[in-house]
Parts: sequence; C-alpha cells; structure tokens
Amino acid sequence: MRKIVLLMMLLGFTGWLHAGAADQVMVSDAYVRAVPPGQPNSASFMVLKNHSSEALVLVGAESAVAKVVELHTHTMKDGMMRMRQVEKIDLPAGETVQLQPGGLHVMMIGLQQKLVPGEQIDMALVFADGTKLALKVPVVKLQMKMQDAGMQHKMH
Repeated sequence: MRKIVLLMMLLGFTGWLHAGAADQVMVSDAYVRAVPPGQPNSASFMVLKNHSSEALVLVGAESAVAKVVELHTHTMKDGMMRMRQVEKIDLPAGETVQLQPGGLHVMMIGLQQKLVPGEQIDMALVFADGTKLALKVPVVKLQMKMQDAGMQHKMH
C-alpha cells in the first residue's frame, strides 16, 4: 500500500512538472468583432505568447455564440485574397503569434446570438495535447479608419 501511495504522489508531482499547453500560453489583446444585424459570421483576434521551452500547437477553438468555430487564415491566390480554414496554428517555443485581420484568426460561423459591443463572450482555445484555455473575449465595434488625413479634408 505504501508503494502505491508513493507512486501516486510521484505521478502527481510529475504531472505538475509537465503542465499542459493551456498553462503555457498567455493571451493578450483578444477581441471579437461586433457585426451588423443579419451578418451571420464574425471573427476573433488575439496575441498568443508561448512561455514554454517547447513548441505548442493550437488545433481549435470553441464558443457557444456560433454554430461552428474554426481556425482560419487569408491567402493570396490568382490576385484575390481568400480566406481558408487551417488545421492548426503552430506556437514556436518562447515566441509570440498574432491572430489579426488579414491573417490568422478564429472564425465564428453561424452566430447564435447578437454580439453586443462592451459585452464579453466565452471562448476556449483547444491545444494538441487536449488542454483548453478558457477566455472571456470582449466584443468590440471597429471603426473604419481614414488612411489619409487629406481624404478627410477632400470629403468636406
């Protein structure tokens, strides 16, 4: 009996030494886009920092606000920017990966509820080792920005 208890303690301690991917990733600047009424899809963006000494892999995301939640990216093909699903997002050891407009992002397809600016949604990031990182992601209404201050003047 003593050997079993000792073995269980040892295994528990070893498990603590090898924390899951979800414990090694820090998420910052996360937000989900508010969309106009009737728009069935939205996207979420964030910065992921892998604090581990090993490469980690993000394989999915989950949220009850959409029927389907997928990892996506944008690619240029035949002179057109196209969005496509990706199976995973690699998180190199000690590095930062940005999920941003025009690049990698979390796509929410078939919204089940209104995304209200100022509110938060629940989301979980899913890693290759099966661990999940629960997030509260703020809903943000993005404003169109004028690229050229001179354009504002010409519009008056």
